[in-house]
Amino acid sequence: MPGPSPSLWTIMIALLAAHLAGMGAFLTVPVLAPAMAGETGVPASLAGFHTALVYLGALFSGPFTGPLIRRWGGVRMLQVCMLAVGVGIAIAALGHPVALVVSALVAGLGHGPLTPGGSHLIAAHTPPRRRALVFSLKQAGVPLGAMVVAALAPAIALLAGWRASILCMAAIAFVVAVAIQPLRAGLDQGREAPGDGGAGFGGLLRESAASVAMLRQDRALARLTAMSCGYGVAQFCFSTFFVAYQVASLAVPLAQAGLHLALAQAAGVVGRIGWALLADRWGARIVLVACGLGAGIAGGVLAFADAGWPILVVTLAGVVMGATAIGWNGIMLAEAARLAPQGQVGAATSALSFAFAITMLVAPPAFSLLIAGTGGYQAGFLMCVAAVLAGAWAISGARR
Repeated sequence: MPGPSPSLWTIMIALLAAHLAGMGAFLTVPVLAPAMAGETGVPASLAGFHTALVYLGALFSGPFTGPLIRRWGGVRMLQVCMLAVGVGIAIAALGHPVALVVSALVAGLGHGPLTPGGSHLIAAHTPPRRRALVFSLKQAGVPLGAMVVAALAPAIALLAGWRASILCMAAIAFVVAVAIQPLRAGLDQGREAPGDGGAGFGGLLRESAASVAMLRQDRALARLTAMSCGYGVAQFCFSTFFVAYQVASLAVPLAQAGLHLALAQAAGVVGRIGWALLADRWGARIVLVACGLGAGIAGGVLAFADAGWPILVVTLAGVVMGATAIGWNGIMLAEAARLAPQGQVGAATSALSFAFAITMLVAPPAFSLLIAGTGGYQAGFLMCVAAVLAGAWAISGARR
């Protein structure tokens, strides 16, 4: 029986929790990689391949978001996502290289529909004049989750071992899946019956292909997607490698390096809210360009820093990187919701996410290969600089 629709802020809290838990899929293994390396035999520098595998899983599940929302409802979609993310993270506790591959793929399958599913749930409850702020507040769960993983995972590993740390990160996702169940009666109304709308795998494929086709039909959405891919290179390469970079290149202890990443992610939370307030006042384009330029400067500092530099300079560069390379995401999602056809917010966001996932299949492994080929992290961070500047150029030409 349908229940009363939850308030905007109730939905926001649920989505914050889901995004927080979802970041465990990306960061649990990379953050713990220095501690795991001795036992698993997998070098910490290969963390980029883990990120790519997570996105490979997301690449398969993300385009199905729109059709599955109509069949299951947005809340049930998020619950399934959380269960898959939790199972995926937990598999990594086995420690075998094959288990690490399976872990990343399963967690990625769970993470793929998470962002477009959240956008679907919140779009109808968001006043247009506050769209950037609301979507950025929702997306603040991403850096909050990264902050939790970066701070807690190394600390738990030091106290109880890296396997216990992995299982604790997995448990967060399971708790969120159960906690959001009361929202389903009020939000998952009007679902299609199993036989409606061309259900079945063939129907899902057709609808998913139609979602991706939006990128060819809408130049504004295509420019936004190009910017997202460029900025995403910096966001995920920074988040994936910042801890290992500090440990290997700057001789920073693991727990301290994790705290520096947590501080950068905290700056990402502040950045998402602050940039959103400016975007609602000045427009999204100028704010998104500023984020790209800031991330380019911070990435340049990280590229040329070495063990002789004061650690405060590297920490501050990480904070700027967090505020900019992590702070843009909510504004981008608000713009995607604004550009989407009526009732197609989830589909438009999943199309953007599909292109984003393809980029992430390439960028983090490229960073790992640059480390292997050059013996350091400079070339990888310069790749990030080039990517964000290209993204800033793409969005600077978009219409207001």
